[in-house]
Amino acid sequence: MADSLLTKETILDATEDVLRRFGPEKTSVVDVARSLNVTHGTIYRHFPSKSALRLAVVKRWFHVITEPLDKTFQLECSASERLRIWMDTLIRIKHTKAQQDPEMFAIYTEIAEESDDIANEFVNHIISSITKIVEAGISNHEFKEGIAEDIARGIYLSTIRFHHPLHSREWLIPTIQQEYDVVWNLIMSGILQ
Repeated sequence: MADSLLTKETILDATEDVLRRFGPEKTSVVDVARSLNVTHGTIYRHFPSKSALRLAVVKRWFHVITEPLDKTFQLECSASERLRIWMDTLIRIKHTKAQQDPEMFAIYTEIAEESDDIANEFVNHIISSITKIVEAGISNHEFKEGIAEDIARGIYLSTIRFHHPLHSREWLIPTIQQEYDVVWNLIMSGILQ
């Protein structure tokens, strides 16, 4: 591939392929460069380090998750409906990723866990989105008064079993949906007016 045609997206695609083949521990910038028929220096022009390249792969993956979540704000619905749609979307995306590409799901999880910054950025984005929904519900008197960010953090933490990668094995339990519904009904009983 000619250096002039090389884009960050092309490099990230190649990095995902190489990560699949060798795993995160054994993947090097040289491997990625070799897969693109360029020098490793060419990769470093786009990403200053192996760590930066790996984090860019994870950030792109997080974007794949957050983009559909952000689209739920375009729906015409009540705050309680939006909150359920938003959380269902988060859970569906994570479960689908874990089932359709378990190897990459595990790799993304491993890389994300190596960086507190990137994991915190993702969690903060999630909590910020939930906060917006809660603020709207408080504002229109659908939800009880309270500190929206605290309520959002509580919702995130109480549903973590259903969307955090550390619990992905539990997602295959036949009763997981019923368990989620029990937790959800408890959440709603606590916040609805």
